[in-house]
This record gives sequence, C-alpha cells and structure tokens, in this order.
Amino acid sequence: MEGPLSTWPWEKLGCFKYLLYGPFVAKVTYSRFQEDSINATWCLHVLILCSLRGLIYQLWSSFSNMLFLTRNRRIIKQGVDFKQIDNEWDWDNFILLQAIMASLAYYTFPNIINIPIWNLNGFIMIIILHIVFSEPLYYYFHKFFHGSYLFTNYHLLHHSSAVPQPFTAGHATFLEQILLGGVIGIPLLGCYVMGYGSIAMIYSYVLIFDFLRCLGHCNFEIIPHQLFLALPFMKYLIYTPTYHSLHHTEMGTNYCLFMPLFDVIGNTLNPKSWDMHTKISIQSGTNSQVPNFVFLAHVVDITSALHVPYVLRSFSSIPFTTKPYIIPLLPLSFLAMIIMWIYSKPFLNTFYYLNNYLHQTWVIPRFGFQYFLPFAKNGINDQIEQAILRANKLGVKVISLAALNKNEGLNGGGILFINKYPNLKVRVVHGNTLTAGVILNQITKHDVNEVFLSGATSKLGRAIALYLCTKQVRVLMLTSSSERFQKILKEAPYEYQKYLVHVTKYQAAKTCKTWIVGKWITPREQKFAPVGAHFHQFVVPPILPYRNDCTYGDLAAMRLPPHVKGLGSCEYTMERGVVHACHAGGVVHSLEGWTHHEVGAIDVQRIDLVWEAALKHGLMPVSSFKKTD
Repeated sequence: MEGPLSTWPWEKLGCFKYLLYGPFVAKVTYSRFQEDSINATWCLHVLILCSLRGLIYQLWSSFSNMLFLTRNRRIIKQGVDFKQIDNEWDWDNFILLQAIMASLAYYTFPNIINIPIWNLNGFIMIIILHIVFSEPLYYYFHKFFHGSYLFTNYHLLHHSSAVPQPFTAGHATFLEQILLGGVIGIPLLGCYVMGYGSIAMIYSYVLIFDFLRCLGHCNFEIIPHQLFLALPFMKYLIYTPTYHSLHHTEMGTNYCLFMPLFDVIGNTLNPKSWDMHTKISIQSGTNSQVPNFVFLAHVVDITSALHVPYVLRSFSSIPFTTKPYIIPLLPLSFLAMIIMWIYSKPFLNTFYYLNNYLHQTWVIPRFGFQYFLPFAKNGINDQIEQAILRANKLGVKVISLAALNKNEGLNGGGILFINKYPNLKVRVVHGNTLTAGVILNQITKHDVNEVFLSGATSKLGRAIALYLCTKQVRVLMLTSSSERFQKILKEAPYEYQKYLVHVTKYQAAKTCKTWIVGKWITPREQKFAPVGAHFHQFVVPPILPYRNDCTYGDLAAMRLPPHVKGLGSCEYTMERGVVHACHAGGVVHSLEGWTHHEVGAIDVQRIDLVWEAALKHGLMPVSSFKKTD
C-alpha cells in the first residue's frame, strides 16, 4: 500500500501535465488587453522562473553526460541505464508543484508583487535565514525520512537511482517535494515579511538553490581539493558531489542540504568525505578504467547529431526519429558541425559493461555527407587513425569501425591502418563478418530460393553472394561492371557458379520477393519489386520505406545480452539494447579473445563461426520484418 501523498496528483496525465501551466499563460496573454496587469506580471515571473529552473537542470545534465570532459572525474563508475532514465522521466514534477505553491503564496500575500527589483539587504538577510532555518530544517527532515517507514514509503524512490544525476535531484515523492518547497519558501517569505524582499533576490535564491542541488547530484567531481587546502573552513560551508554521492552509496551519513557543518553538529559526517574528495580530485588528470572494446561511430546527419545523452538524455534513450521538439535545436547542431569540422578530435559518447568488461562508443566528429567529399577523405582517415592509435596506447583490445568509417573507398575496410602500423596491439575490426551472418540467417531460415542483390560487388555483397550460392540459392547480382562480377564468380566453387547471375537492371527482379539492398535505391526503383517483397538492407542511411505492400528490414543488428549494465542510450534507430551488427561483431571479437585483425574482404569461411560465437555469448538476432504505415 502506498503512503499518503507519495504519488503525484497528475501522475496519469503524462505530458499533458504541462497543460497545468495553462492558467499562467492565459493570465499573461489576457493581460495584454487590460490596463491592470499586476497579477499577470506575477504569473510571468513564475513562468520565467520555471523555465530557467528547467534549463539549469538540463544544462547540468548535459554537462554530466559529456563523458569526454567528465570521464576521469566520475565518482560512481556505473552507467545510467534505461530503468533509471524511465524512473526519472518526470523529474520536473517539482517545478510545476512549486509554481502552484508560489501562486498560493501570492494569493496569501497579495502585496508581494510590490517588492522592488533590487534590495542589497535582502541578499544578506536571505543567507542568514537560509543558514538558520533552511539548512537545519532540511537536515532533520532528511534524517527523519531515512527512518524505516518513511524511507520505505517515500524516500526510497529517490535512492532507487543507482547513479546520482542532476535529474535525480528532482526525483522524489509528492510529500518530499512539498516539504522541500517549504524549505525554499521560508527564507523567501521571511525576507518579504521583514521588508527586505526583491525580485532579484527571489530569482537568485531559487536558481542558486537548484544549481547547488544539481552540483551535489552530478556524479563528477568539479570542486578542486586545493580550495579546501587554501581555505579549510570552506569544506564545512559547501558540500561537493563526492560528499553527496557518499550519502547515496553509504546511507546513514551526509544528510546536509548544502553545508556539511550540520553533519558535523549532528555527528553524521562520513569520515571518508574529505579523503575521497581529495583522491578523486587528484586523479582527475589521469585516465580512468581502460575499455576492453571500442566501437568507433560517426555522425549520420544534422538531426541525428542531437541523439546523444548530453543533448537530451530522454531523447537518446529511445530509437531515433525526428521529433518536433528537436527542430529549434537544429541551428545548434549545424553550428556544432562547423566547429567540429574546423577543430575536433574523436570523443567518448557512451559506455556500458558486459561481463564486467568496459565497452565504449567513440565518435569520429564527421557527418555522413562529409564522407562523400573527395577533399575530406584524408582528414577523416586522420581522425580514424588518431582514434586507433589512442586505443592502442590505452591498451584497448579491439576497436570496431562503424559504417562509413570502414568504407572501401576511404581506407579499404581498415587495411590502410594495418599496413601503416603493422605492430598494432589493438585489433582493428570492421565487424562485417557478423553483419553478413545476421542477413544470411534471416534469409536462410525462410527457405529462400532466389534473391536480388544490389551493391553486389561491395564487401558485404560479395560475401553474401558467395555464401548463398553454396546453399544453392540463386543470386541476381546487380552491377554495371562485368569485370567485378566475373572476379567474384571465379571465387565461387565451380559447381555453384551457376547460382550467380549477372543483371544490370532492376526489372530483372520483378518476380523476386527477397531483395538485399546494399546500394541506396529510390522509390522509383522499389516499384520493380513484386507485391509482398521484403527488403533486407545493409546500406547507410537506410532506404525510404515507400511501398506499403512490402516489408522493410532494419539495418542488420543484434540484441546485447540481458546482463549488460549501464546501457542507457539507443544506437541510432535501433531499439533499446540493440546494436548494429558491426558493433556486435567487435564485441564478439573481444569476448572470444581473437588476435587477428578483421579488415578488408570478408572471409566467407568464418561467417558461420562468428555467428555461432555471437549466439554463444548471448547476443540474439533481431527480427527485422515490418510494414510501412
């Protein structure tokens, strides 16, 4: 049974809860037609303050998720998983609640709107009231909520987040946030009653309060230990992220709001607090845990560039689709593209743990279209080379190249780097052996007798054609180059060569219901497929699903084992927990401990071996059949 006031009144409204801001907006809008707009001014301040508060939490969340800046300062090494993100989805409930509480305060003290914009004495007084009232009140409330009944029915929700995040600060029950609103409100109302109130004071106090709440929950140490060495008394006046993280990992200590002084007075100070803070601060300049495996990705386009945790954490936790709310952010994405083009280097984006091994995704700061610019080729290869050498220096076991990073025309599927650095310890992998395995598994399990293959002479196209012909599947290989076709034909065993057929037009596949798309095809070209055809694909970006009488497959992918930890971001359009097959291929390579590079042409003889290894380690194929709307 839930405790009283433990759930939010608008819990079932979902995103429609934001309609509760409607009366504020209506009041401000209506005031434009009235001479007396005092009430509307108050409503406008509430709306502005709510917006600024949300922005502070979002900016802190973005900062804490910029792993390329914070990775060596992280306190709890575990990643934020999908469960925590979902639990904290409505983290901003308290902002709406306190907007309503502010309205009640206004109607209780209607003259509050007459306070001046600035009053210096008010800033001094609110600091005094905060120390005298807010800090001890919060300390005792917080300690009280760690009692058996209150913790189980109320405060446990806040501590259910394994990794403190700025949004975790707002993740609490209705009752707790009411009390927190009171803790914030007492100094504000106290200053007003004593005649020291001001608009600037209200804004400053509330926003600084939120800033410090985010600081304590950011999970990376930003306050240098030198501050406390130079000014020892400061460690009793301001807490640190390390200090508050200890409260989350070793409950029963460090209850204070912002001032550890009250933990000292209450004898609840964790003795590790200062030493741990000093240790993390000193070690911030050194590399943290070395990943066992790195997936080297790249940006696809301007919109998908926003699908990263440090932009909108919730957006990156779901498969990418273009959403209306990201449109205002597109100019920022375009600016970021320009900056990265001028000056940038590969950076860490996400990570997770599998079998206690750290796996990371690094990103080459280049967008998809740049890979097709002749003058950008050398610069992109330099970026990839820089990432490989960095991984080699760190001691990474395997680095897997994503999509365009292993383009044959760019670097020969990775051969360029192996030839240039023959003594690399890190294994460079294109992962396409497993990509081929995923596509072939989808085809062979459906007893297909004939397939149409575009991109037939590509690395994947060649491997798929050679594999299928040995299974006595007729392969219509679309290519304008007779020379390339003949080269692949000679690789096939003589008795199976008859199953490889050279075609030059899409019309040749008008009766074939299994299309394997390795080269982008237009809606017009899709028209040649018969009704009921299915489009498998390994082309980036994926083709547009034009036909509603056909089915379309996603890019080849596999689901990571269920025991993966700290995974909280979707890989492009993939479902939660699903990664591109080339990513999974690198994972298998590292888990198996294979010591060879996987670059250049695909070894067709290894496709079944890699596929079986993937299944052995718990990676599962993902059904790719779907219809258009």
